[in-house]
Amino acid sequence: MPAMPYLLLADLVLALHVAVVLFVVGGLAAIVLGNLLGRWPVVNTLRFRVAHLAAIAIVVAEAWAGVVCPLTTLEMALRARAGAATYAGGFVQHWLQGLLYYELPAWAFTTAYTVFGLAVLAAWACWPPRRRAAP
Repeated sequence: MPAMPYLLLADLVLALHVAVVLFVVGGLAAIVLGNLLGRWPVVNTLRFRVAHLAAIAIVVAEAWAGVVCPLTTLEMALRARAGAATYAGGFVQHWLQGLLYYELPAWAFTTAYTVFGLAVLAAWACWPPRRRAAP
């Protein structure tokens, strides 16, 4: 199979990975701001809050277990299958990867993910989710 479909799939996985990161980080910001400003009742719906908590719980569990994110593994496997370098590429790929990948010791990521997960739990405690959005 030609390299192009694998590179396209790798870029789609990278875009999905960025979307997940934005959901986790932006979700917490939306929960806090939405409640402090008394707006965006959707951020307190049970469905949104469970999805948000599950997303960060998976990240924290992977970090504590020393497991590389499956999205990263899949993206790199697709790039390798295409014969491409795993951290080089086009403009969009370069900037999306710049948002996700940093050179730090593993303990720094585990600590950051754990602290962020605790912040999500604190938001859950401060503003408990509701079965339906407030009117």
